Amino acid sequence: MPVPPAVNVPDVALIFEGGGMRAAHTSAVVVRLLEAGLVFPFVAGISAGASHTANYLAGDGPRAKASFTSFAADPRFGGLRSFARGRGYFNAEYIYQHTSGPQEALPYAFDRFRDHPAQLSLTAFRCRDGATVRWGRDDIHRMRDLMVRVQASSTMPVLMPPVDIDGDLHVDGALGETGGIPLDAARAAGFRRFFVVLTQERSYVKRPLKYPRFYRSHFRRYPAVADALLSRHTRYNATREELFDLERSGDAYLFVPQDMRIANSERDVAKLEAAHARGLAQARAELPAWRDFLGR
Repeated sequence: MPVPPAVNVPDVALIFEGGGMRAAHTSAVVVRLLEAGLVFPFVAGISAGASHTANYLAGDGPRAKASFTSFAADPRFGGLRSFARGRGYFNAEYIYQHTSGPQEALPYAFDRFRDHPAQLSLTAFRCRDGATVRWGRDDIHRMRDLMVRVQASSTMPVLMPPVDIDGDLHVDGALGETGGIPLDAARAAGFRRFFVVLTQERSYVKRPLKYPRFYRSHFRRYPAVADALLSRHTRYNATREELFDLERSGDAYLFVPQDMRIANSERDVAKLEAAHARGLAQARAELPAWRDFLGR
C-alpha cells in the first residue's frame, strides 16, 4: 500500500478557482505540485477547482490532466445533443458519477484521497435560498459522496441541470459569497497564507451578464440563483482585488495564467492539450518562486 504523504507546508492553504475547461491550463499546476512533492494541509476548490482538489488529494497528476484534455473527446462528455436531451451541455451525471470506477474512463484512487492528511472544502450554491454550502471530509464517506459534491460545485447554471443532495438542489459554487474563488473557506479554516490558482489573466475584469430578463425568467422558481448570477461579477472582482492585496503584502502567492486562449466551454482536444502545455511551462518556470513562498 502507498504511504500517505506528509504535510510539508503546514501554514498555507491551497485554493483552486473554477473556470470550466480553462482548467486545462491550471491542471498543469496540480501536476507540478505533485511532482514537486508539495503537500498542503488544506485544499479548497470551486467548480473545475473542485475537480483539481479531488485529483490533487488522490495524488493523480495524469488524471488531473486527462480530466480537462483528452476526456473531452469522449462521445458521452456532452454537446448540443446532450443539452437538448436535458443532460446538460456537459453531461455532468456521466462525467462525475460514471467515470471513476476501476474499469471506467477516469479511474479514481479513492483510497489515496481518503488517506491524504489534508482537510478540504468543496463549495456549491443552494438554489432554494442562495446559501453558500461547503462540504468537507465529514461529508464524504465513499466515492459517490465525493463525486456528487464535485458535480454540484461544477454545475454551471443553464448549461447543466441542478444536483440534488440531501433533498436540496445545488448549482455552481461560483455563485456563492466570493464569486468563484474559495478564499472564504480557507480563512474559515484558520489560514492566513494562501497559494491560489486562478484561471483568468491578471488584467481580466468580469463584466455584468447581458440579458438579465432571460435569467430572471429561466430561474423564476429559484430567484436566488438569478440574483446571484446577475451580481456575481461584483463579488468575483472584489475577491480578485483582495487577492492582489494579499499578494502585495506577501500573504498570498498567485498563479495567474500568462496566456489564457480558451473559453470555459472549449471542447477541442488539441486546444486543450496546448493550454495544458502552456500551463506546464509556466508552472515549471515559477517553481522556484513557489518554493521560496512556501519555505521549501
